Amino acid sequence: QLQESGPGLVKPSQMLSLTCTVSSNSIDYSPWSWIRQPPGKGLEWMGAIAYGGDTYYNPSLKNRTSIFRDTSNKQFSLKLTSVTPEDTAVYYCARGLGAWMYWGQGAQVTVSS
Repeated sequence: QLQESGPGLVKPSQMLSLTCTVSSNSIDYSPWSWIRQPPGKGLEWMGAIAYGGDTYYNPSLKNRTSIFRDTSNKQFSLKLTSVTPEDTAVYYCARGLGAWMYWGQGAQVTVSS
């Protein structure tokens, strides 16, 4: 199981930070992704961290996105800088890269002043 956590409201120009907690030891040997869905739009893959620690990012978000992993706490995290209202979305963490077998339930994040 995966569970997202973090603030539901972020002010414009600030940083969005989310954490995904993984319930199994698979944090050590699987790739992990962040995916979001803005209201009325489709899913957008944001980036991933591979089991070896390499990171991969959507080119459209690369300059603002960072993904980290904390294997001791079975967590991986997302940081998105300089947010705007267009970053309002449901944010999902998922296991995999390119194909995602397991998903968190999603965390609504609204960017608003």
